[in-house]
Amino acid sequence: MKFGGANLDRKKVIIMGAAGRDFHNFNVYYRTRPEYEVTAFTATQIPNIEGRLYPPLLSGTHYPKGIPIHPEAELPELLKKGLAEEVVFSYSDVSHLDVMHKASLALALGVDFRLLGPDHTMLKAKIPVVSVGAVRTGAGKSQTTRKIATILRKLGVKIVVIRHPMPYGDLTEQVCQRFETEEDLNRHHCTIEEREEYAPHLELGAIVYAGIDYGEILKRAEEEAEVLIWDGGNNDFPFYKSNLHFVVTDPHRPGHEIAYHPGETNLRMADYVILNKMDSAPPENVRIVKEHIKQFNPRAVLIEADSPISVDKPEALRGKKVLAIEDGPTVTHGDMGFGAAYLAVEKFGGTIVDPRPYAVGSIQEVFKKYPHLKSVLPAMGYSEKQIDELRQTIERSPCDLVAIGTPADLGKLMKISKPTVRVTYELLEKSGPMLEEILKNFLKQHRLVGVAER
Repeated sequence: MKFGGANLDRKKVIIMGAAGRDFHNFNVYYRTRPEYEVTAFTATQIPNIEGRLYPPLLSGTHYPKGIPIHPEAELPELLKKGLAEEVVFSYSDVSHLDVMHKASLALALGVDFRLLGPDHTMLKAKIPVVSVGAVRTGAGKSQTTRKIATILRKLGVKIVVIRHPMPYGDLTEQVCQRFETEEDLNRHHCTIEEREEYAPHLELGAIVYAGIDYGEILKRAEEEAEVLIWDGGNNDFPFYKSNLHFVVTDPHRPGHEIAYHPGETNLRMADYVILNKMDSAPPENVRIVKEHIKQFNPRAVLIEADSPISVDKPEALRGKKVLAIEDGPTVTHGDMGFGAAYLAVEKFGGTIVDPRPYAVGSIQEVFKKYPHLKSVLPAMGYSEKQIDELRQTIERSPCDLVAIGTPADLGKLMKISKPTVRVTYELLEKSGPMLEEILKNFLKQHRLVGVAER
């Protein structure tokens, strides 16, 4: 074909992903470039996202039949069949070692291995963007984003939260999603993971956008906001060029801030680094993370913070056998063996029930895939069937009480016959500049300081 006055063959590309960064990278970099041919996506991390098609509605004129999505395990066979000259790694929260194992596989089969960076993948907004990222899943992005959104709304700023994608359903219906009420969550058939991220924002009165085409999402969100808040997923870096970038670190996993992709990228890019969970982490772990922050991003401003836990009925935990349910991604591919519910049970005198012997169906498979999980039940719910298997696992567990540490209200998705308590957690800065001070200065810089007087 003709391109730039020369005859060039299209370079064949396979994009490795997990139904998020991969689609975004395709949309903003590959979709309209005639010199490339994306022959396939591969998918991992999330159940039931492979075996689908990236539809023609999204793939564009160069791909009238759409693009197939294969399980990542099939990548070697796809490469042996000559379906790619280049593999593009496009998902997050993977150790540097594992990324290089995947690179080595591609290189050994004669294929280039590529990582697309911020300059090629970040879209530029017309209005200011505040972004929140992390070095690992479960470090505390969500509570940080909620606090930032609350402060900005209190200061009179019209904000919209744009969430990192989680398009696990019908892709043709998830191009651009807007959430304002709980009915919107139901209408879009949101998974438990989506509800964990969207519902807390909606309860605080914020509007949330998510989906697949973040160019279209940006156009719509800009129409109803003065400031956009990018709420990152896993430990990925933002899809939008941000004017103020916060990155959250977790001293419960010291060393991970420089050992996982693209979390280290986030750390190096940060304007402010939040050292979270200092109220529950060992001092030695805190020291290690502080050293790495100073070493890898000496220009960043450090904010030290606690992550205090609240329980709606703390007295109910004392002396009881308790099943602790945690945020799914945090304790699965985030590699955390516990979360807020577990800490609450310990703090208020309960005894943890091991859920593994009582797991049903796909929940049993989750425990096999993530053997570090021994004391908590991840709130998995990517389908109605899996939600029911989660319910059955809860009912089978010999506990007096269920402590729900996921931000999703499981009681609205299933009937739990056992007594329950809700465990929540927020961000509390303890040293360094306070978020409100930072955001007030940010508004002054962008001439939005007078919004509170309207």
